[in-house]
Amino acid sequence: MPDTRPSPWLSGVLCRCPRCGKGPLFSGFLTIAKHCNVCGLDYGFADSGDGPAVFVIFVAGIAIIALALVVDNLFHPPAWVHLLLWIPSTLVLCLALLRPFKGVLITLQYDNDAHEGRHDG
Repeated sequence: MPDTRPSPWLSGVLCRCPRCGKGPLFSGFLTIAKHCNVCGLDYGFADSGDGPAVFVIFVAGIAIIALALVVDNLFHPPAWVHLLLWIPSTLVLCLALLRPFKGVLITLQYDNDAHEGRHDG
């Protein structure tokens, strides 16, 4: 029987249920739903922690710094133009990436059956 599970990467980016790939993963902007409306999967396992924010900082930071250096070398704008360009760009990019990154980490957590570390001693 072929594996019919959706790709955790695609389900995460689309913010869909990790088991069926159809139901919504979020009930708010970053609030995880209690369960999937389609397959009934309980999202109680979902805990992405600070991981999405860290990855977003790395990706957005590299992109914004690279663009700022290119713009500075090509056009030599004053500092206020840089502030006007890069502060809103950073905010928009971070907010746009945060939800999909959180979705991917949660779907990968489900796909790999990841649990919180425990000490059996």
